[in-house]
This record gives sequence, C-alpha cells and structure tokens, in this order.
Amino acid sequence: MTRPLELHVRCALLDIEGTVADIRFVYNVMFPFVREHLRAYLINHWDSPELLQVLGLLAIDAGLAPDNAPWFVSRSESAADRSHAIDHAQHHVHELMDSDSKTTGLKALQGLIWESGFRSGALRAELFDDVVPALEKWKAHGINLKIYSSGSILAQKLFFGHTTHGDLTPFFSAYFDTTTGSKREAASYDKIARASKIDPSEIVFFTDVFAEIDAAVSTGMHVVAVVRPNNAPLPESYHGHRIHDLSAVELRLP
Repeated sequence: MTRPLELHVRCALLDIEGTVADIRFVYNVMFPFVREHLRAYLINHWDSPELLQVLGLLAIDAGLAPDNAPWFVSRSESAADRSHAIDHAQHHVHELMDSDSKTTGLKALQGLIWESGFRSGALRAELFDDVVPALEKWKAHGINLKIYSSGSILAQKLFFGHTTHGDLTPFFSAYFDTTTGSKREAASYDKIARASKIDPSEIVFFTDVFAEIDAAVSTGMHVVAVVRPNNAPLPESYHGHRIHDLSAVELRLP
C-alpha cells in the first residue's frame, strides 16, 4: 500500500473544476443551464443594479467604455430597442462561453444565473466521493481551507452551499476568484498568501491545470496536481506531486 503524501502546512487552497468536481458537471450541467436561462434572466432583470453592474464589466472586459457597448448604446424605453440590446448582450455572452472565457464579467453573470438554479433546487453540485472525507480530516487537523476558482465568489459559495452532500460552506474560511487575478499568474498566489497572512511555503494548492501549478510553485507554495477522469493530461515534464484521490494526502500543521 502506498504511503500518503504528508505535507506540513497551515492552509489548503483548492481549485473546483477538475479537482473537487468532475469537469463534466461544469461543462455538461452548469454551462448549459446558463445558456438555457440566459435570455429569460436578461429580460427579467434588465434594469436591476446587479445586472447593470455585470453588463458594465462585460464592456470593460471587451475593452469598451460601458456607454459604448452595444447592449447599452441600443438601450432605451421602447420594447423594440430593449429587445435589440438584449440580443447584443446574449450574443456576446454566447461568444464568450464558446471560447471558454474566464473574464470577470462573464463569471459574474454566470453566478447570478446559477444562483436561481441552486436556490430553486434545479442545480445540485456533484463532488467526487473522496472530497468531503478529506475536508473533514484536514479541518480536524487545524488546516485552514480556502477556494480559488475562475468562477465568481458568488458561484463558489452557491456551489458549496448546495451540494449532493449538503451545505459545505462551513468548511471554508475564504474564497478567491479572478478579481484577485488570473490563476495562471504568480502575482495572484502572492496576493492570496498576503490576504491570508500566511507565508506561501505554508500553503498547498490543489489543481489539475499545469499553468496554475507553474504559477503557484514560483511563489514558493506547495502544489499537488489532481488527476481526475476527463482532465487534460499533465505534460511529461511535470515531476511534482500528483494524486488521483484527496485521501492520498495527509495535511498537518507545521
């Protein structure tokens, strides 16, 4: 029997997609839910402050001043112009999703739409079976648990608050998204360490993406590559820690 990987850290930082949840759940359930409900959400919330803020972020992400974005330029009180503006917004969001964009505006809008699905019970987050036992064990050992995902913080909280295992949000002390920075840039992991008031060398990051591994390692963090079904393969050049199951890792305080 292979001995568990033992690391002495104060904090475990976890990715979601491909790490604690099957990538297929995100792509086959959550993303289609957004496409199916996007237009209705835009119509029903068009004048809400939350959606107006997100539409502004979509413009900024596209390199436009909000006033020059087509979903604002064509906005008016007439039903025809409103429908035209919604057409522009819907088309732009579909283009972003088709390219698997990680932009802040898109992730914020997805979070708003997922909120209705999670709260109604139409969505329930599915996790790998090893996740909850690992969280329970690490938490019992005094490890601080945090999430870093490209999904918005709202989406992360909804995801863990409405799982097939119940509400798991009490396990986590903090959530980080792309407002902290790109997951492929070392500066983002430095910011997380500073915000957590923990030295990077006392944090372990779990992810399935090599570019994220590379960025986190460069800051001095421990990194464990999580190999799950349907994940992209790691490059042959990667010789760091890798696991197929979170139970293969023992986390202890320094």
